[in-house]
Amino acid sequence: MNISFPEEPPVYNAEQLALIFPAMVNSAPIECAITAEALEDHFGAASAREPDLQEAFRANRAAIETATTRLIEEMNGAPVTLHSGYFRMYGGR
Repeated sequence: MNISFPEEPPVYNAEQLALIFPAMVNSAPIECAITAEALEDHFGAASAREPDLQEAFRANRAAIETATTRLIEEMNGAPVTLHSGYFRMYGGR
């Protein structure tokens, strides 16, 4: 499975309290997300406010994309949402 991430910034989704970001799986786009809780618990976001979440995402983008790649592979290429529990289960970042 070929997975890549466009270099565009994530989009804040206030309803889901998450940042939404794209991935390309075998050249097809899918939507991925990481929750505010995961960014606070594991990536140092100071709060669930959009600027804090965006900063934590930027500072930890490589680790987030690595975790996202692993989960996409586990889900056979389906869209994924990274929750705090995912990082606890896999031992941190």
